[in-house]
Amino acid sequence: MQALWMVLAAFLFASMGVCVKIASAHFNAAELVCYRGLIGIVILWLLARSQRVTLATRYPGMHAWRSLVGVASLGAWFYAIAHLPLATAMTLNYMSSVWIAAFLVGGALLAWRPSAASPRPAFQGPLVLTVLTGFVGVVMMLRPSLDQNQAFAGLIGLMSGMTAAFAYMQVVALSRLGEPESRTVFYFAVGSAVAGGAALLLTGTSAWPGWPALWLLPIGVLAAGGQLCMTRAYASAKTQRGTLVVANLQYSGIVFAAIYSVALFGDQIPPMGWIGMVLIVGSGIVATVLRTRAAPGAPAEEH
Repeated sequence: MQALWMVLAAFLFASMGVCVKIASAHFNAAELVCYRGLIGIVILWLLARSQRVTLATRYPGMHAWRSLVGVASLGAWFYAIAHLPLATAMTLNYMSSVWIAAFLVGGALLAWRPSAASPRPAFQGPLVLTVLTGFVGVVMMLRPSLDQNQAFAGLIGLMSGMTAAFAYMQVVALSRLGEPESRTVFYFAVGSAVAGGAALLLTGTSAWPGWPALWLLPIGVLAAGGQLCMTRAYASAKTQRGTLVVANLQYSGIVFAAIYSVALFGDQIPPMGWIGMVLIVGSGIVATVLRTRAAPGAPAEEH
């Protein structure tokens, strides 16, 4: 059942991407972040109340930092969805596992101090190869987009994956402090609403488009539903092998996004783009395996 829960979560996140792409024709990224946060607040407050989880926290600063980084990632992702093929934007956001691997390699190098026992830094071959493969995939996938003057949106999409990695590491820290995931996601929704609303002071608001505004509701509902299904999937995985299966099945979201991208929006993805996507998925799976073995019991990622 945990596998089915994760596939359903991936489907819901990809479906949310469809709604974001359609709504982005009428609203800017700051508005989408704000409205997703407002809808999420209501859903997650009801969830926390049904679970009898108090929303009071002893770590407001950590939640604030997690929300700040998470909102930056979310805004960048929504911008990328609006200006890139849906499959490309989804894949760049799912690069977070590869970014985490890159941070682990960089952190090991920064922490290394020459000594008689350790004259040279430990060679982390699998991690280094995983990171390099992931970024080769990015170059191959974005190269077709560069011909369409989408380079800036590609960089923003790449940044969404990087900041998602920072946010995930903060979620791990909160989880180790005993913070319930519903509380962590609730404060992220609050941060999204507040930060998105503050950004509107700079970007301004769009004219209310009438019926197309109904696309805003499923963005928040699908995001909350995807997160709940993902949490259920991880909670149902009782063994490390089960956790690995669940963690890797999140990449099925890229498959759903690719189907949506071609079938609904008529996006043309060249063969080189598909190969790059496969490389990113493969490197993400390897990075997830290495991360799960190094830190078993880590919480679910968010999208």
